[in-house]
Amino acid sequence: MKIIDHLNKSKKTLFSFEIMPPLKGDSIHSLFEGIEPLMDFKPPFIDVTYHREEYIYKKHANGLLERRTVKKRPSTVGICAAIQNKYQVEAVPHIICGGFTREDTENALIDLHFLGIRNLLLLRGDPIKTEKNFVNEADGHNYASDLIEQVSGLNNGIYLDNELQNHFPTNFCIGVAGYPEKHFEAPNLKSDLKYLKMKVDKGAQYIVTQMFFDNNKFFQFVDLCRAEGIMVPIIPGLKPITTKSQVTALPKTFNIDLPEELADEVEKCKNNAEVCELGIEWSIQQSKELIEFGVPCIHFFTMGKSTAVKQIAEKVF
Repeated sequence: MKIIDHLNKSKKTLFSFEIMPPLKGDSIHSLFEGIEPLMDFKPPFIDVTYHREEYIYKKHANGLLERRTVKKRPSTVGICAAIQNKYQVEAVPHIICGGFTREDTENALIDLHFLGIRNLLLLRGDPIKTEKNFVNEADGHNYASDLIEQVSGLNNGIYLDNELQNHFPTNFCIGVAGYPEKHFEAPNLKSDLKYLKMKVDKGAQYIVTQMFFDNNKFFQFVDLCRAEGIMVPIIPGLKPITTKSQVTALPKTFNIDLPEELADEVEKCKNNAEVCELGIEWSIQQSKELIEFGVPCIHFFTMGKSTAVKQIAEKVF
């Protein structure tokens, strides 16, 4: 079932979450251990993140450097298939531009479609750690909007090889990311919304936001989207703070602001256990207010750890 159908048919706010593939060498059971505690809340879908390859340089005896490609986590294709098979729930792979040609992308999409995976979250993705700015592959996509065009094309039976005969259209539901505090590369929020509208016009059917800790910023974002003509469902993304270090790490990594009240309360905490309790309570209050606002779903970023999200869900869903 498509995510958009779940969102349109539900008469209450749904619960969903995002997980990371296990590190290479870990068992699939380590992934299931993070999912199992959250299945009691009947998520209609689970997002699976994709992590780009990294490059390392190995120095040889002759002094020359050899660049090697390293993938620390496996592909989302097998992970999503395993999740759908085990839990009978929609798995949503993150499909990114970085590291893929258009042909690579088409081949991955065909594999996903064969496996019965019908939902995608399309993202540009981040630059690799050794690059200051995002660089696309030769014959790859530079923007998420380009990726949307390719998936929408496949949905209409348009393949890269225009000489194919008896080809069938795919049937993907497309989700994209939204940024209540704007994407860090956008000059301003108005500009960011213009490109978000472009993604919707090209085929995006729903939006999942970056994490935020001030609901007013989400409410303002929704109002601005509607004024811009963006009428698809907008799903708020939440993450509970669980450690003191996240007060500085999260704003730096995700280019978001923390409310002064939250930052001050974290500073008063004596240890991470107290921070975790505070973060859970803050997310509970956020969730209740968002449900009252009428959001179609609340999406939690678990970062591979489900304990805090489970405690939130027990109080809210």
